[in-house]
Amino acid sequence: MAMVAYIRVSSVGQSLEVQRDKMLALGVQPDHLFEEKRSGVDSNRPALKEALRFARKGDTFVITKIDRLARSATDLLSIVRELQGKGVELQVLDQSIDTSTPAGRAMLQMLAVFAEFETAIRAERQMDGIAKAKVKGTKFGRKVQTTPDVVAEIRRLRDDGQLIKDIMSKTGLSKASVYRALNSEVSDV
Repeated sequence: MAMVAYIRVSSVGQSLEVQRDKMLALGVQPDHLFEEKRSGVDSNRPALKEALRFARKGDTFVITKIDRLARSATDLLSIVRELQGKGVELQVLDQSIDTSTPAGRAMLQMLAVFAEFETAIRAERQMDGIAKAKVKGTKFGRKVQTTPDVVAEIRRLRDDGQLIKDIMSKTGLSKASVYRALNSEVSDV
């Protein structure tokens, strides 16, 4: 009967140290600690898959917060079902949840619903912000690199006998961009 811990942060610039310290203080063995730096919405999380595979009947799967584990309420409940199917309990440290008790299971389900609701509201606010920015004229995406002047320069260099690789070096553009500029109509740019 061991504790298996999964810790995660969303980006490379964030630190796992606080979560790691909590797990080690709880008594999780270092070789039972699975960690990764990936977004929670990323469905390809190798350390999570390995931690779930590693957990055995009678073990407790430990996380610091629900949002470190799942992308949505559906995802969370799927992971919990997988753990329960293996005879593994879930413990959430910061939210004092333990699925070995009926109250813990109820609390987990309620928090999952609220977390999904919060994510939906956040996405809605983000879309509203993007719409307002577009109305104000804000442009999204990369700045266009092949302006009419750049296209004219690429064509002049090519007409002067320059190789594509040399044009790429001089303009800082990719091969595809150079060919696209050479094949475009002036009005396309």
